[in-house]
Amino acid sequence: MAIKFYTIALVCAFTCNAYIALSQTKKDSIKAKTDTVKKTDHKKDFVKFGVNYVSDNVFMGRADTVRTPTIIPEIKYTFKSGIYISGSFDIIPNRKKNKLDGGDLSLGYDFDITDDLSGGISYSKLFYSSTSTQISSSISSTFNGNLTYDIGDIISPSMDVDYNINKQGVNGDVFLNLGLSHDFLTEGLFATKDILLVSPTVAANSGTQNFYDGYLVYHKLKNAKRDAAETNLLAAYTAQLSEYKVLDYEFSVPVEYKTGSFIFQFTPIYALAQNQFQSAAIVKTLGLSSQSSVFYFNLGLALKF
Repeated sequence: MAIKFYTIALVCAFTCNAYIALSQTKKDSIKAKTDTVKKTDHKKDFVKFGVNYVSDNVFMGRADTVRTPTIIPEIKYTFKSGIYISGSFDIIPNRKKNKLDGGDLSLGYDFDITDDLSGGISYSKLFYSSTSTQISSSISSTFNGNLTYDIGDIISPSMDVDYNINKQGVNGDVFLNLGLSHDFLTEGLFATKDILLVSPTVAANSGTQNFYDGYLVYHKLKNAKRDAAETNLLAAYTAQLSEYKVLDYEFSVPVEYKTGSFIFQFTPIYALAQNQFQSAAIVKTLGLSSQSSVFYFNLGLALKF
């Protein structure tokens, strides 16, 4: 089983001619805005290779009890029509074994409705190893739709809608992300055609939490021995995870610098989890993370040509 997983992940990563800057299931992902600063620039085919370092695995404001930094090599091919195929895989560098933790393949379409209104749709298939402790490791595939509207170069409201299909036995999830950002753009800072883009962003995620049920059942607590009281406590908690609620608020400052074919990214993110647990008894008895807020960052380098 492990050999099969590694084979699939490696083939996907190196032969699909794809790139994904951390898919929505790795929600903290950053799509390079410098690709679309000048809309006429991307009306041609291009390929992008990159690697991201994420300081901790966080999903909808939820984190594991152990910090999990991740290295994510990526590749993406975009056609001039806006259709793209992409792929990535996850490497956990601080593990002694099973460092290859997962991966994904995506097919999507980015489009411009007007000069100020843009959007996209995509489908992503995810792969996780049987030993993965990622919060999102129960997710098997994701459908995404998004819209962004630039209001007079002053502020850009955005909306992302996701439907996640989870592993067998775990109900699916629906998510809504609403965000506001403002772009500070500087051209010719160090070279004639370079671009520096800083985009302070505030966002709110809402949705169901069946993914967390899968995380507990398949990974966090699958081998744990529990008495009747602990079993009842877990059942009472997981029964509420299908309710639609606010999940977290996120504050970030994506910074991108593009020069020639190179794109550098740095994004610090501060997430405030909402509706995570109802009591300290759940946290203590089930051995879960009690963090109500978490700070982490994404650092990336990409080559586009």
